[in-house]
Order: sequence, then structure tokens, then C-alpha cells
Amino acid sequence: MMRQLRTALLMTMLLTVLTGLAYPLAITALAQVIFPYQANGSLIARGGTVIGSAVIGQPFVDGKTGEVLPGYFRGRPSAAFTPGNGDSTLVSSGSNYGPTNRALVDRVTVDVAAIRRENHLAADAPIPVDLVAASASGLDPDISPASAELQVPRVARERGRRADQVRALVAANTEGRTLGVLGEPRVNVLALNLALDATVPATSRESVVATPAR
Repeated sequence: MMRQLRTALLMTMLLTVLTGLAYPLAITALAQVIFPYQANGSLIARGGTVIGSAVIGQPFVDGKTGEVLPGYFRGRPSAAFTPGNGDSTLVSSGSNYGPTNRALVDRVTVDVAAIRRENHLAADAPIPVDLVAASASGLDPDISPASAELQVPRVARERGRRADQVRALVAANTEGRTLGVLGEPRVNVLALNLALDATVPATSRESVVATPAR
């Protein structure tokens, strides 16, 4: 009996060391050597300060009103970044509302109206679905090229740039299908907005005289 107990305890300790310590440490070390950028969160820094991650969406809207910040591209809606909820990536989930849920219908209706108003669109203008539909995680960092194109005239107007200049930045920050076949083309919103800030510094943007996009 004691011999069996001793064997069980030794096996438990051995497996704990192997699977709880040795394996995680080996994988962590390997990841740091082969994929250090991804292993550390795909972090994006500006001026030596980490401002976000390439794989986690963040809002470019007013935290109280939900209105898009002037001169920035809007990302996908998210339960993590709703007005009054703060900016917490701890809330990583969808709303779980069904397609007939009144709260979801009301939220989408408000978002559609806001996007049309922000971008000076007609009352019946179509809106790309990803601009009003949240992802399952609520932290999707990308939008479709169609969603970016819809916002180009507004951003160009706010930044005092021609539409083709902003459109070139969109193209530069558009990723194709993974391995050429998986998923759809997508635009990383954080990378695109940082590229915009690089063309018009934040400290001088308010003094730029906006001209009609052409």
C-alpha cells in the first residue's frame, strides 16, 4: 500500500514539474526566440510608450457620446468599449443578443444613424455590416476595406487632405487574405489611425484648415 502511494506521489510530482514548469518554460523561451513580437502581445509603441496592440481593437470614439473622434477611422462596435463602460479589454465577449433582441436592434439603429451623420451620407445609404456588428470577442482590431472607404471623405476633410492621399494610407494598411485563401482583406484601424497621425501631427491638427476632399 505504501509503495503504491509513494509511486503515485512521485508520478504526481514528476508530471507537475514536467507539465507545470518545464513545458511552459520551454515553450515561452522558444516563442521569445522565434516569435518575440507575437509572444509579447504584438504591442505597438510610439515615442517609447506602448499605445496598443495590433491584435486588440481599441475605440476612436468619445467615451460618453459614442461619436467618432474627428479625423479618425471608426472601428467595429464592441461590448468592451460602450459609452459609460470605460475602455476595458477585460470585457472580451459579444453581447450575446439574438437577431430579434430589441436591445440589439436599437443599438444597431443608433449606430447606423451615427455613421450616416458623421460621414454626411443619405438617409438610405447602405452601411457595411462590420461597422455596426460586433465580433464574438468584442476586440477585433480590423474593419473591411469597404468600411474604410466609406470613411475616407470624412477623414480627408477633417485632416485637410485630399481623399486620394487618405485612400493611399488605407491601401498601405490593408492586409490580404491569410496565406492567400483564408479570411477576407482587412484594415487594421489602429495602424491606419497612427499612419494618419504621422501625416498630420496631433499638436497641429486643430490649426489645419479643412478643405473639401477631392
